[in-house]
Amino acid sequence: MSSPVHIAVVDDEPEITQLLGNYLSGHGFRVSVLHSGAALMAMMALDAPQVVLLDLGLPGEDGLSIARQLREKWRCGLLIVTGRGDPVDKVVGLELGADDYVTKPFDLRELLARTKAVLRRIAPPASEPALQATHQVHDTWRFLNWTFDQGARRLLAPQGDEVPLTSGEFDLLAVFLQHPGRVLSRDFLLEHTRGREAGPFDRTIDVQVGRLRKKLEEDSQDPKIIKSVRGAGYVFVPIVSAAP
Repeated sequence: MSSPVHIAVVDDEPEITQLLGNYLSGHGFRVSVLHSGAALMAMMALDAPQVVLLDLGLPGEDGLSIARQLREKWRCGLLIVTGRGDPVDKVVGLELGADDYVTKPFDLRELLARTKAVLRRIAPPASEPALQATHQVHDTWRFLNWTFDQGARRLLAPQGDEVPLTSGEFDLLAVFLQHPGRVLSRDFLLEHTRGREAGPFDRTIDVQVGRLRKKLEEDSQDPKIIKSVRGAGYVFVPIVSAAP
């Protein structure tokens, strides 16, 4: 039998950590309960979890700074679970690379579903049906001398340097590469990367597209690779070919 998935819950409120620890453990996960960013960083070096549920309101610590450190050093899933519901905090959290953002109070079933969605994006089960795509799904794609290795979850720049991607950025680029030249709506992109529909004020896809442009485009303010189609969504412009 495979080892249970390891999830870290980081929150300074014992009631929250106990609630989430018991609930997630009851659904078959191995849960580490932590109360500070320092404790999380110490654990990451020894027993890194697949997903971190991170509160931004830790006393004496900048939760967004902790999120930034996670993204710079580790490739785990990151789900921000916080009482800070300001849209600016949400946008900043997503721009730093969070895979999802949930505000308190939350529904336990919804939080579980979002956690599972993050896990699917990190390591899609082999039994999951493949996306309906314009091209056959391959392990490696090429466009404009870039190389996207889906099996190794790597993106190589034309010069050969690896470009780090968050799990959300990786999955979004994979969908674009499977549907080149097609206008893809935000709802389509959100459904195929996060398994849910967009809300009326959901900017998740816009934020991730902005981050991808900064990594792919020569000028992210004048994009040539991922273009916006007003009122419709986005289109991946370059010719995409499957590597042999």
